[in-house]
Amino acid sequence: MIDWEKMASGLLYDANFDPAVLEARDRAQDLCMDYNQLRSTQKAERLALLRSLLAACGEDIVIEPPFFVDYGCNMRVGKAFYANHNLVVLDGAPITFGDHVFIGPNCCFTTAGHPLDPAQRNAGLEYAKPITIGNNVWIGMGVQVLPGVTIGDNAVIGAGSVVTKDIPAGMLAYGVPCRPIREIAAKPRRVIL
Repeated sequence: MIDWEKMASGLLYDANFDPAVLEARDRAQDLCMDYNQLRSTQKAERLALLRSLLAACGEDIVIEPPFFVDYGCNMRVGKAFYANHNLVVLDGAPITFGDHVFIGPNCCFTTAGHPLDPAQRNAGLEYAKPITIGNNVWIGMGVQVLPGVTIGDNAVIGAGSVVTKDIPAGMLAYGVPCRPIREIAAKPRRVIL
């Protein structure tokens, strides 16, 4: 089994010395650099770059630069996606964002984990576990989402949280570590005219 397959399977893989992994990461870094140099009025060029970089994305994707992703080929984005400045995505495993996901500035989603054993770390070994973000999720600024986490539909994650475990659907959650605080109750909608 090659390291790329090990990475996709959640096994320890060579993240720093395997030529195929390094080539894929170099390609993504070059495309991110190109993306981050585009002007905000170059919407068609931005979309074209995101389509060549990511596994899937809709027409209505907005990612404010700077944006950084390890591989891109493991990142899937639903409809009406918005990410503010300085989104970092380490996608050794699949990362899936549902429809109508809004992400504040300075957020990081990392599937990468590292062994506790220093010899394994020094050998460049790591593992990756998938992250899934549901539909209608709002992630506040400065949130860190760690490997293997699922955030359910309609959840809100408060600013500065470190999400280490799954967050159920419909919950307001925050903290370090992030934990569900309360259900987001259905309230009558106030219309501002």
